[in-house]
Amino acid sequence: MSEILEIRWHGRGGQGTVTAAKVFADACLSGGRHVQAFPEYGPERSGAPLRAYNRVSAKELRMHCPVLHPNIVVVVDSTLLDAINVADGAPEDASFIVNTVKEPSEIRNKLNAKATQKVYTIDATKIAIECFGRAMPNSPMVGSLAKVSGIVTLDAVLEDVKKSFGKKFAQKVIDGNLEAVKRGYGEVKEG
Repeated sequence: MSEILEIRWHGRGGQGTVTAAKVFADACLSGGRHVQAFPEYGPERSGAPLRAYNRVSAKELRMHCPVLHPNIVVVVDSTLLDAINVADGAPEDASFIVNTVKEPSEIRNKLNAKATQKVYTIDATKIAIECFGRAMPNSPMVGSLAKVSGIVTLDAVLEDVKKSFGKKFAQKVIDGNLEAVKRGYGEVKEG
């Protein structure tokens, strides 16, 4: 891992994007890393575009500002690809993970991604519906990010999902989210 891994999440209010950033940060924290997870909202309403950020490092983090040059960009809602430039500030070696039914090559073209940038896709919405009956793609996206980043194990993420969701939800919902994380980890495609 480089000195600091920076992740920028793009989603819409109500999709669990902020929760996903927090769960991922908690899993990294459990693995002994220093982390930050914080949202940036526009108009606070369901469906409004929002950003969330993670910073992960082996050393103490002292900066407190938005992520401007993300190593990984996670797009929870692919309709945002037509609304905003999710690749803004992404360096030459950035990776993109997009929730979509499309193949990575199609998304690569839409992003105008450079040859040195990696593009991954996952149908996280379909996985969520199949696993727990709601179009809430955050859990499969966390699984995909764990796989792509390689900085946290699948087991660590699953443990933190159990901890985070165990206080709020019935066991059936928790089990569905755990399955969604596993599938997100296993079904993410690189193009």
